[in-house]
Amino acid sequence: MRRIVAVLLFALMMASVAAAQAEKATLYQKPAISKSQIVFVYAGDLWITGRDGGTAERLTTGVGLETDPVFSPDGSMIAFTGEYDGNVDVYVVPAAGGVPKRLTYHPGPDGVVGWTPDGKNVVFRSSRNSYSGFTRLFTLPLDGGFPTELPLVMAFAGSYSPDGARLAYMPMPPAHAIWKTYRGGRTSPIWIANLADSSFEKVQRDNSNDTYPMWVGNKVYFLSDRGGTATLYSYDVSSKKVAQAVENKGMDIKSASAGPGAIVYEQFGSLHVYDVSSGKERALKISLAGDLPGVRPRFEKVASRITNAAISPSGVRAVFEARGEILTVPAEKGDVRNLTHSSGVADRDPAWSPDGKWIAAFSDESGEYALHLLPQSGQGEVRKINLGNPPSYFYSPVWSPDSKKIAFHDKR
Repeated sequence: MRRIVAVLLFALMMASVAAAQAEKATLYQKPAISKSQIVFVYAGDLWITGRDGGTAERLTTGVGLETDPVFSPDGSMIAFTGEYDGNVDVYVVPAAGGVPKRLTYHPGPDGVVGWTPDGKNVVFRSSRNSYSGFTRLFTLPLDGGFPTELPLVMAFAGSYSPDGARLAYMPMPPAHAIWKTYRGGRTSPIWIANLADSSFEKVQRDNSNDTYPMWVGNKVYFLSDRGGTATLYSYDVSSKKVAQAVENKGMDIKSASAGPGAIVYEQFGSLHVYDVSSGKERALKISLAGDLPGVRPRFEKVASRITNAAISPSGVRAVFEARGEILTVPAEKGDVRNLTHSSGVADRDPAWSPDGKWIAAFSDESGEYALHLLPQSGQGEVRKINLGNPPSYFYSPVWSPDSKKIAFHDKR
């Protein structure tokens, strides 16, 4: 009996651990929705899960960045922007998985925007025909060929009406990505263009940032910060009225995409689904099933940023500062010694004592700069000297010839 209880307790413990892991803060981005699935970006790859959430599986594993996924109208294919082969281009991949197929080959960057209503063409943005760096929209057949430019002077993103005759679009890219409630001259409007004659109407706004237009039935849904926090709104094409669809008292909604009967959006790294018929939204619980090599400890080749180098009195080793660490290296053969091992701490300005036993350096380990005396051998206790109040910025330590005193500069 005790063994059964122990097994049950262990199972409950593991279930609670799994639930806690599933509810960790995440960073799911750029979601798109089909009749049965949701695809999103995580850690530079595309992941796919059921429309109700659950376990997500990795769909792409390219070494470059994959983003902007959009389902085809029938949900069988996903178009996305891929950074493969040294360039940013348009790709498609089956929703069931497979090898991505490249559609564009222009040397400039091409970004996926969506699909034509019949599912035969991918819509993408490109500055290939621009004279000043702005983008225009193009369509490209799924089976390849030459792109066709839409009759718009400039456009960044858009969504077709169900009959394909009109397009709700953003003429310019959003300018508020890093400026919350930006109200300068680059706020982004949404226009509705008649593709037959390029005439257009503007969605009502008062200098707000309106983004991600999504045409659903007789309404154009979009994100807007007209109320302060970016949330989901709708524009009735017949009545010309704007209404708030989702009340948002939290963080900005960053991106959104429409699919059959629903809109999926990203808010603070989590995904939510808004039901168009009921007007209700719900958060999704998604867990990842993958190797995730990016979270394993590994070596990365990074710029050294070596500064403040100095030779030891014997000339056998040299000391320098690199990325907030104090390291010494041999003149010829031997190992690098990291004397600080202080992730998240700035150690700087190393100076070798004349007797060769110590290295003086400044460190903000305590929150304010102090003088640390580091044994050059890498072994033994570090001597930490408080430099008094008020706190200041210290630099350029200099030892006395007898290695008993240190002078330095003070910004006070």
